[in-house]
Amino acid sequence: MNVLEVKQLQIMREQRVIIDNLSFELPEGHRLFLQGDIGCGKSTLLHCLLGFIPYQQGEIRWFGNVCRQEKDFVPLRGKVGICFQHAGDQLFGPTVLDDVAFGPLNQGLNRDEAYQIALQQLERLNIVGLKDRSVNTLSGGEQNFTALAGVLAMQPKVLLLDEPTNGLDVKNIAKLTALLRELQLPMLIASHDLRFSETLADSYLSLATDNDG
Repeated sequence: MNVLEVKQLQIMREQRVIIDNLSFELPEGHRLFLQGDIGCGKSTLLHCLLGFIPYQQGEIRWFGNVCRQEKDFVPLRGKVGICFQHAGDQLFGPTVLDDVAFGPLNQGLNRDEAYQIALQQLERLNIVGLKDRSVNTLSGGEQNFTALAGVLAMQPKVLLLDEPTNGLDVKNIAKLTALLRELQLPMLIASHDLRFSETLADSYLSLATDNDG
């Protein structure tokens, strides 16, 4: 079963074609890695798949349902978790624990339930020691893991990850790799880290390098 199907997708920004005639599928339990040089449109594609950027032609189908307008994508956010390339862009605290609990609260859980789930995710990622820290004081790697904890707290069915090893040292890349393998979720991952990709990828999707994204 495919959780995501993309057919003949075209994305334009400022009257320029970024992605053109792109088709691919993401099967259940599959880890698909996006490849391509900086500026080829990897981040643009990930954002488009959740409706943050409109597309001009083609079709995006999540869990069998065609998604075209904002109202089609809204129910997916949380069910499809996304970590941005710059993790700080999705952290707004005030503390790490508050930030990770935000998603479950927004899903309708009460405060006790949401904060318990947040603590569990921080423990799972071995960053519970950061729980009382302001998100503004985190290093790049700490931001990455905090953002991922926030996404996982919403119990997603699919992960979209944009350069998840940015700011991570070798030890933490190994930690992230083990975690993603353990999750066994379908994933679409943009990464320039060849060793990371080779360790996790089930398949690759290459984007043209003459675009801007």
